[in-house]
Formats: sequence, structure tokens, C-alpha cells
Amino acid sequence: MIVGIEGQIEKKEPTFVHLNVQGLIHEVHISINTSHAISQDRVKLVVTQVIREDANLLFGFIDNHEKKMFDTVLKINGVGPKVGLAICSTFTPSTFAKVIASKDVSMLKRVPGIGPKAASRILVELADFIVDTDMNSISSTELADAIMALESLGFKKDAIQKALQGASGDTSSLVKEGLKKLQRL
Repeated sequence: MIVGIEGQIEKKEPTFVHLNVQGLIHEVHISINTSHAISQDRVKLVVTQVIREDANLLFGFIDNHEKKMFDTVLKINGVGPKVGLAICSTFTPSTFAKVIASKDVSMLKRVPGIGPKAASRILVELADFIVDTDMNSISSTELADAIMALESLGFKKDAIQKALQGASGDTSSLVKEGLKKLQRL
């Protein structure tokens, strides 16, 4: 599995780049936001590789948060890479988190390829979407592990997020602090 790619840009369009990696040229699909962020002839991208029966596609991102957002929306039934990239082109990860948190169907319908039904389904399935930038004091893996541990104990994700807001430390200390605060809620 390819998780990153670095190379010289041979061709750049708003939705893809051709990267020359030691003589082998790869087509990497990118969002409009990533396209605007690329300012040099040499670029390093984090990549999601999608392998289908008829294609082996690379989707590249300058930012890990944008890649996480893309990977998250791909897990939703009926959302493919094309719509996922359209979401990444329309919203930044923090804006997307705000749209999901406010359950704004009209904003989601602005994305090409998303109608009212798809927008509603996305809002339901991503009701617990977290952007790592919302909790700067905690690393993403520690936070994800703590949330998973507390969810396995039967707590709701929104209550867990409230309990861990402003918390810091490693996974075990986050779980302990979360348990203390969740007992009071």
C-alpha cells in the first residue's frame, strides 16, 4: 500500500498532478485545496490508495487532516472517491467538522454529487466526526485510543468529547480523566 509520494511535478491541473518519482510518472488525484497549496515544482503528498477491479488510483493531500477527512467520508455507504474529493475541495477539515456538528444539510448539498438524501446520510453517519485541531493538547492517536476505550465501556461519543475537552496526557491518563468526568455527567 502506498501511503506517501514525493516527486517532481511534470503536469499540474486543478484536480490532479503527474509526479515524476525517479523516472516513473504517477497520476495523483488532488483536491482544489491541495492544488492551491502546491507552490513548488517538487512536492510531498500523503496518499490514500484506492484499488478497484479496473483501476489503481492515488489520492494525494498536503495535509494529514484532509486525508483523514477523505478516508472518513469514503467509509460511508454510497460515497466514493469522486464525491470524497469533491467534499475535500469544498471544505477544509475544520469547516467540514463545523458543518457536521451544526447538521447543516444545505451546506453539504453545495458539494457536487451530493443531494438531499446523501447529505442527510452523511450527517447521520458522521455525527461523531472529530478534527484533531479541535483538541490541540492531545495527539490524535492517544485521543482516538481513549475515545475507543470509553466507547467500549458504553459511553456515548458526544459525552466522551465533552469529558475529554481540554484534557492532556497519554491514553491511560485520558481514560482515567474521562471516567472521572463521565461519572459526574
